[in-house]
Amino acid sequence: MSTNTQSVGGAKVSGVSLDKQSLFHQPISVWAVFFACITAFMGMGLVNPVLPSIAENLQASPSEVTLLYTSYNAVMAFAMLITSTVSSRLGNKGTLLTGVFIIAIVSALGGFADNIWTLVGLRAGWGLGNALFVATALAAIVSLSSSGTAKAIILYEAAVGLGISIGPLLGGTLGSISWRSPFLGVSTLMILAFMILLVLMPKPNVQTVVKKKRTPLSAPFKAMKHRSLLVLGIVAALYNIGFFTIMAYAPFVLGLHPKGLGYVFLGWGTLLAITSVFMAPKLEKTFGTVKSMAIMLFLFVADLVIMGLFTSTQWVIISAIVFAGAILGNTNTLITTAVMEAAPVERSTASAAYSFLRFLGAAISPYMAAKLAEIYNPHLPFYVAAGFVFLSIVFIGWNYKHLAHVDRMDTAH
Repeated sequence: MSTNTQSVGGAKVSGVSLDKQSLFHQPISVWAVFFACITAFMGMGLVNPVLPSIAENLQASPSEVTLLYTSYNAVMAFAMLITSTVSSRLGNKGTLLTGVFIIAIVSALGGFADNIWTLVGLRAGWGLGNALFVATALAAIVSLSSSGTAKAIILYEAAVGLGISIGPLLGGTLGSISWRSPFLGVSTLMILAFMILLVLMPKPNVQTVVKKKRTPLSAPFKAMKHRSLLVLGIVAALYNIGFFTIMAYAPFVLGLHPKGLGYVFLGWGTLLAITSVFMAPKLEKTFGTVKSMAIMLFLFVADLVIMGLFTSTQWVIISAIVFAGAILGNTNTLITTAVMEAAPVERSTASAAYSFLRFLGAAISPYMAAKLAEIYNPHLPFYVAAGFVFLSIVFIGWNYKHLAHVDRMDTAH
């Protein structure tokens, strides 16, 4: 079997030929992290179908309920800045277990919350746990994978897609019983994930942990001095305003019961998972990572404009949400791939810096969308989201000289 050298984040990684290694030929530890990723992202989708029910049962306005996403994403954004520091001290396994444990506890407590502000606070704690998990999970899959960085990223995005697709269906089913049930369901899943990671992930080598260079808190900020990484982070922040307008605001305009919302977002998440695994790599090879990203973002703008025009037409909104899943699956994989190749820094540090910027956009979007609808009309949030996503395309074009090396690396591979 031939060997080759691949460039990742400016570094050279040698190993067996990536083309000859199957995506599914992985150590059991990779599958343990893969399953944990599915359960973690199911947590996001589980809550989605019960947002209107939470508003009704806790006597909260839609904008107050969207704070469940705002507090979650805001804490996750800032917590991302410490994830590489924490993981360099606890190791991947310790950091993943800590994140999963926090999510299990706060989601269980959320199932017993009696007012919206308690729930918002608990979701902030959920964001901390998710930050520790998400930033480390990608690095863990990449480091443990036997098929190379590019395929490991695809596997990670597949786990994200599966979690997001299965979560709404389970959340809608549980939500038809009570809005509290999805929170308790998340807790149960995360306890299961904790046990699987504890048993199947390899123990860290004590000598390696001691000798390993500890990452300072300043590392993510220093990483953002690399213009390519900063540009991709800002692009992701603008794009996530559109993403979370669909995720957190769209359920309020559909007028469906939890199970119906679950089916809509099942279709959304299924396409997200399929395109992230099968379509994104083909786009990358055909057009290059950055150019493919721009194409997908343009389609997303068009989709959001259609949602703004036909906000009162239920079947159009449902179709647009499901189609958005295909766009977002491609975009997520393309941006993640570009980030891993953008700057010559540690993967965990690059992920932390990028995710900080990315989730700032995700934090702003939910509350902004619901408030715009309350003050003006239900159409405006989609138009505003489309405007921010369009700005991300302009920003890519303006800074393409700083990203061109990513497309050249695609050609070289």
